[in-house]
Amino acid sequence: MTLFEILMLMAAGVVGGSVNAIAGGGTFFTFPVLIAAGLDPLTANASNAVAIFPGSAAAVPAYREELRRAENLVRRGVIAAFGALLGAGMLLWAGGAAFAKLVPFLIFTATLLFAFGPAIRGLAEKAKSHSPFFNGAIEFLFAVYGGYFGAGLGILLMASLTIVGVRDIQMANAQKNLISTIISTISVSIFIFAGVIAWPQTLSVLVGAVFGGYMGARVARKVPARVLRAVVISIGLGLSVFYFMKL
Repeated sequence: MTLFEILMLMAAGVVGGSVNAIAGGGTFFTFPVLIAAGLDPLTANASNAVAIFPGSAAAVPAYREELRRAENLVRRGVIAAFGALLGAGMLLWAGGAAFAKLVPFLIFTATLLFAFGPAIRGLAEKAKSHSPFFNGAIEFLFAVYGGYFGAGLGILLMASLTIVGVRDIQMANAQKNLISTIISTISVSIFIFAGVIAWPQTLSVLVGAVFGGYMGARVARKVPARVLRAVVISIGLGLSVFYFMKL
């Protein structure tokens, strides 16, 4: 890597980490920069998963009390693990060519999930389900998505937890962070074992993301979330158009 590429990746990590700390959607900044640095889409996706992994894991200890009181946590963790295993396995099995064709659809879907996240959660709050099979299917489906791509996963998990009956926002957020960490741990472990991580690029983004997350947390109360949401949505739509044109 050149010095310019290292600085570019670190800058993307700083921005992505900051945005994740304030509004979410940091993948929209880090994933395309990894591709711009010369990585193929599959390697960029796997490397991005490793680079952003510490963020969700670091948030888990802050919710110790909520997690102690959570119901069905073991079952949800097992479902998340198997879903992530399948999603990551599908990514490696399908290969880079198939994933490259899906990139614009995945980014566009993730952008819509991010844009309509509040509405999704509102609809989910009105949904009521008492079927363990239905609840498990919803959780498994979103875990598969997380293992395969993962952008917008936090919004999906918050919606799914609301659908299956977790009404308290702090309780939902606590479980979301833990489930996201389980999904990320499984997928990251598979990607590392499969040898599809570009470590120099990954570590450059990771260093920037750690710093960006810290700074983002400090300024979270000063930056209007709606402004950042608008930026993330605009970038997501722009990237979708760009990758659709490359098909």
